[in-house]
Amino acid sequence: MKPVYILTLSCPDRLGLVHAVSGFLLERGGNIEEAAQYNDPDTGLFFMRVQFACGQLTPSDLKAQLGWFANPLKMQWSLHAVAQAMPAVIMVSKEGHCLNDLLFRWKSGLLRLDIRAIISNHREFYQLAASYNVPFHHLPVTAATKTQVEARQYEIIQAEQAELVVLARYMQVLSDDLCKKLSGRAINIHHSFLPSFKGAKPYYQAHDRGVKLIGATAHYVTADLDEGPIIEQDVARVDHSRTVDDLTTLGRDTESQVLARAVKWHSEHRVLLNGHKTVIFR
Repeated sequence: MKPVYILTLSCPDRLGLVHAVSGFLLERGGNIEEAAQYNDPDTGLFFMRVQFACGQLTPSDLKAQLGWFANPLKMQWSLHAVAQAMPAVIMVSKEGHCLNDLLFRWKSGLLRLDIRAIISNHREFYQLAASYNVPFHHLPVTAATKTQVEARQYEIIQAEQAELVVLARYMQVLSDDLCKKLSGRAINIHHSFLPSFKGAKPYYQAHDRGVKLIGATAHYVTADLDEGPIIEQDVARVDHSRTVDDLTTLGRDTESQVLARAVKWHSEHRVLLNGHKTVIFR
């Protein structure tokens, strides 16, 4: 069977880009299996995701020729083999619903991931990690040790060659330096429908305001707290009879589903950054 690849790209919009990309692949024996594109009228940018089979060129030759093709069009692009699961590291604190959900989906074959490590500032989930045969790193964090701990976290992420870091309810604010190092490859789940109710205890804020919808937001991590590009959101309807505990329980289910969808789309290279927003080819 021919190897299958996913090509993602963005560039200034112009006439004939779809024709140019499909023609480039055709000339190299590429058979397009799936394609989607989007023209952003606000930024003047063109985005495209193409899944194709191609057996005439080695991956290195294909990348070299893509570089030659993309340069005059000012394209930013990436090429990934579909058969290669995305290496990932998960970070978690004391609430394990999102971690448990991701591990189950991964082992069930529902996520194209290779989860290589779990990092936590608490010990709660070392047995869960062991049950999935995933290395568990307990790294307690204090104000005095934050810099050293983050250095060790980044060492682990680099050693595992992680292309994705998932903050599955990791309740520590990452430093600006670590946010920059993980730019575009770290996803956080926020237990609120952003931009409403930022910060701590959003379900208490929501209950106090008498909301009728609660939600969750998966977004890329940036130095601006809870303001990274949004990947996915969802809501659950509630009424005046719901307690804080009810909202928390409903919210946890929503968080798990929203994070799983965001991780799935990222691992399948369906999410392209568009400034402070995202383009998602589902």
